[in-house]
Amino acid sequence: MKNNSFKRNRKSSTIDQSKSVKIVGFPLKKDMKVSELIKSSGSLGFQASHLSCAAEIIKKMKNDRCKIFLSITSNIISSGLREIVAQLCEQKKIAAIITTTGSIEEDFMKASSNFILGSFDMDDNEVKENNMNRIGNILVADKSYCDFEEFNMKFLEKLSKEKTHYSPSEYCRLLGMQLKDRSSVLYWCAKNDIPIYCPGIVDGAIGDHIYFFNMKAKNRFVFDVNKDIELFYNQLLQPDKTAGIIIGGSLPKHHLIGAAILRDGLDYAVYVSTGTEYDGSLSGAKPKEATSWNKLKDVNNSAIINAEATIVFPLIAYALLYG
Repeated sequence: MKNNSFKRNRKSSTIDQSKSVKIVGFPLKKDMKVSELIKSSGSLGFQASHLSCAAEIIKKMKNDRCKIFLSITSNIISSGLREIVAQLCEQKKIAAIITTTGSIEEDFMKASSNFILGSFDMDDNEVKENNMNRIGNILVADKSYCDFEEFNMKFLEKLSKEKTHYSPSEYCRLLGMQLKDRSSVLYWCAKNDIPIYCPGIVDGAIGDHIYFFNMKAKNRFVFDVNKDIELFYNQLLQPDKTAGIIIGGSLPKHHLIGAAILRDGLDYAVYVSTGTEYDGSLSGAKPKEATSWNKLKDVNNSAIINAEATIVFPLIAYALLYG
């Protein structure tokens, strides 16, 4: 062989090939179980191996009887993952949800109206002329927002007659009590006393409703976000072991791992992310960065899957439910 590139003298023995996982595929079987598929993915390489690692971390969470906190952005509820999150709440697999306003609005809207499949490549002027709005390849009708506003303005009036200050989690619980949709996250969280923390509650249509309501209301409606800080921190500090399943980034991710500093970090964490770390954003930050802040105790008790959530979250939820 004339090419000497692969005839190098070995200078290190830190990588023990005999103890390393062999990269190999597996035959797909008609009756293959989901758990078997996830476990077998560990030898595929790339992000499939990260998925298998995440399943092992989730098993450790369960064995250690961790209180599991779920951090999600609103696009999770925009998609059909809403029903999977609702199932986790129904089965009481999570202790609390940390999310953005869109999750609350869209979960409520889906209880009475449908979101439909469109395309990423649609003409957005045409979408607008059809009185619709586009979230990726998902379409939401203007009417859904109008119906929610009509309900919520009356709901705010009713609530403000009882008192003027509500924490966002209290509002979410009371909103969930208005629903009968068993596919709803709000419904199951209210029924099973699972708090929904939304630190940016006014960043959405709900904020618009508050603005218009308070312009005319005799009793102004006020979100007491400080109350939720107290409730959330107390809930996070009490358990012996805590874990985070963090889908996406943004405010919910930081609200969870930032609060975890008070207890020297989460014991376990699974991230699902499409963010990149080169811009220094929190959304793209990996678990190993969180250890420098005491947001995570040990990077070895974490996994990150760089993938779009609709593909991998059903498998993660399966591991949490049945793994």
